[in-house]
Amino acid sequence: MKNGLLIVVIIGFTIPLLISCEKFFPPAPADDEVLDGFVEGLSSEQQAQFLAGDVAFNSVFTAETGLGPSFVATSCGSCHPGDGKGHPFTTLIRFGQGDTTGNSYLDNGGPQLQNRAIPAHSPEQLPPGVPFAKFTPPANTGLGFLAALTDAQILANADPNDVNGDGISGIPNYLTPPSYFQPQSYQQNFGGKYIGRFGKKAAAITLLHQTVNAYVQDIGVTSEFAMSEPSIYNGTNPTPDNVPDPEVDGATVQNVVFYLRTLKAPIQRSPDNADAIAGKQLFLNANCGKCHIPQWTTPQSDIAALSNKTFYPYTDLLLHDMGSELDDGYTEGSAKTSEWRTPPLWGIGLAKNSQGGQYFLLHDGRAITIHDAIMVHGGEAANSKNQYKQLSETDKQRLIKFLETR
Repeated sequence: MKNGLLIVVIIGFTIPLLISCEKFFPPAPADDEVLDGFVEGLSSEQQAQFLAGDVAFNSVFTAETGLGPSFVATSCGSCHPGDGKGHPFTTLIRFGQGDTTGNSYLDNGGPQLQNRAIPAHSPEQLPPGVPFAKFTPPANTGLGFLAALTDAQILANADPNDVNGDGISGIPNYLTPPSYFQPQSYQQNFGGKYIGRFGKKAAAITLLHQTVNAYVQDIGVTSEFAMSEPSIYNGTNPTPDNVPDPEVDGATVQNVVFYLRTLKAPIQRSPDNADAIAGKQLFLNANCGKCHIPQWTTPQSDIAALSNKTFYPYTDLLLHDMGSELDDGYTEGSAKTSEWRTPPLWGIGLAKNSQGGQYFLLHDGRAITIHDAIMVHGGEAANSKNQYKQLSETDKQRLIKFLETR
């Protein structure tokens, strides 16, 4: 009897305490305010693999677990916090290729500068006079939808000779694949080269390609897909460490790839906002949608949740000449110095959340407002920029409001 009374007393004190504590917890963010989370329709087994990939994506490496010896970041998540855009602190520097004949520094530090190092090692220095570009890490969400598109879908929007006369070309980046690459039925072989679709200049063919490069070039972690430590300019190549290779197993790499493939697409916020609706029409009237193509539909996929889905990334995945202000003097694959892949615009309104409360837009993070980003568009985008410039201040804000709801 006494024990029963004691239990009642404890419960009587505990419930009010729990209720009062709830007042101190912030409410969970709405789904449209976060980029993390898996696509709808995954099986329980797939959800488990997604979670395993999430853990691996955010696992922090140390010198004892294979970090470095030279590196840029200690985890994937440190460059893509909350799966969003990176910050200038995590901006990458690629160097060594000033034309499309290839990178002359691949055996001497290229293509990426490792600007940090574990104890007893020195960070890499940029070679003097070498061509280079700064790349701010992009957001990760919705990548599986882009990966599911066929080469034929991407090529349908390419117009290398501007046959239609609209001043917009759009060409793929044709790349020599890595040794572990296994082409899929939706990928076409162009004389031993394949179409890139990921990265600032579309220099990665698949998410596996992108992930393997990130492990070895960003973190200095080897895998069965890339067994050599990254080379260092004017250093021992490859620089040795004390951790046996591979430093991350193939299953972990594949879990990260699955995680990236099954991250949800950003959810549009305030879809009924009148200014955003008007801004979308202004965006389309200025022909911004010629490169930032609004809508795509995936074909059948090996992941059922990605099959036959219509999504809205606002990209064509093609390279475009963006003019002199965005010419960094650096190339990747067949992409020329002023050519950049059209970046997806979905999720741009949430970029501040992962960038410390302020925008750092464009490939190198130089633009701190959406307006600033638009104003350096040139080349094939010059006409659209000029149309934007001619808008009233009210209409400019409507267009920007639309982009911030993406």
